[in-house]
Amino acid sequence: MRKLTFKHALTPRGIATDCEISFDEAGRITAVGQGAGPYDGDFALPALGNAHSHAFQRALAGHGEGRGGDDSFWRWREAMYALANRLDADEMYTVARLAYSEMLAAGFTAVAEFHYLHHLKDGARGTAMADAVIQAARDTGIRLRLLPVYYHAGGFGRPAGDAQRRFTHASVDEFLKLVDSLAHAHLGIAIHSLRAVPLEHLKDIVAQRAGALFHVHVSEQQAEVDQCVAVYGKRPVELLADTVELDANWTLVHATHADASERASIRNAGACVALCPLTEAYLGDGLFAATEFHAQGGVLAIGTDSNARIDAIEELRWLEYGQRLRDQRRARLADESGVGAPLWQAAAAGGAHATGFAVGRIEVGAFADLVVLDESGAPWFGVEPARWLDAWLTGGSRHDIAHVYVGGKAVT
Repeated sequence: MRKLTFKHALTPRGIATDCEISFDEAGRITAVGQGAGPYDGDFALPALGNAHSHAFQRALAGHGEGRGGDDSFWRWREAMYALANRLDADEMYTVARLAYSEMLAAGFTAVAEFHYLHHLKDGARGTAMADAVIQAARDTGIRLRLLPVYYHAGGFGRPAGDAQRRFTHASVDEFLKLVDSLAHAHLGIAIHSLRAVPLEHLKDIVAQRAGALFHVHVSEQQAEVDQCVAVYGKRPVELLADTVELDANWTLVHATHADASERASIRNAGACVALCPLTEAYLGDGLFAATEFHAQGGVLAIGTDSNARIDAIEELRWLEYGQRLRDQRRARLADESGVGAPLWQAAAAGGAHATGFAVGRIEVGAFADLVVLDESGAPWFGVEPARWLDAWLTGGSRHDIAHVYVGGKAVT
């Protein structure tokens, strides 16, 4: 049995003082109780699960920023395709290792990798690209939930184009053979989007893999909503819920333009919404109604998506500030105690939901995955511990993290 002791720790019951965390050889917490110095750090938080990542896009930062034509997601996508079509497996490993190292340093100890860069540059099938991602995760120490993505069409009722050839599978059977060949990883299944997957294929995958963790991009751009309505007479989340039975195994990525009825269907199903505030701002997608969804009991998780910047506390800052700008009010995702602690706790619970790992809480049975803050950090000079998370959210960054533990082992 091993243990770590902190001056303060954020537990499900609030901020504990002189907190001793015991854990076993597997890195799971066996006891949380009163301790005493010497301390292993000043303030321990449960680490977050990163609910949505495209690791290869870490290499895209700085591309596609010049003005010209349709300056929207759809134009940015052309720059993404250009990158995707020139990466080989060795380069995939290099970029993923960089992204995962940054995630750990930023407070994420688990990641749901939405992996659709499947085939080699010459079109050859195999697992080389996915294996590069798996190896990068192993070498950095991050917990990986690999989500092979089914991608079939180029849009609603349109065949895939040449730029998408490395992403696509000709059939559900071909795709599921790939999934089966990756059984050495912790797996879930991703449906790229309703525009890229015919409904019959969606139903077939869900029927064949009942009980799996499912992730799907949905309702990210207004154009997608308009196209879905034109083709099916239904909005994307509405169509998804009418096609498959949503439940707690589902994570809906973005859901930016979901209306009140659609948001209610997500909540009622116990499904999770993965928000990626930095990427949604980067792409100009819009703002999800997070204030309403959260207040009504919806499950929210945070993802780094494009990985242009990887910083857990900044994702939460953009989430809160986006709602403030939308509503022209303050303290949108706060409770009476403040905004930092409840928002971090909500993201931690949502990250565990989305990744399927026992992370995101300092309690018995969870992994001892911890983010440790140092009291000498600038954001909390003169601030009492009860306000540290507020100070960090409003004035700090990933650089204020002193250490990160995965299963009780220091990785940064």
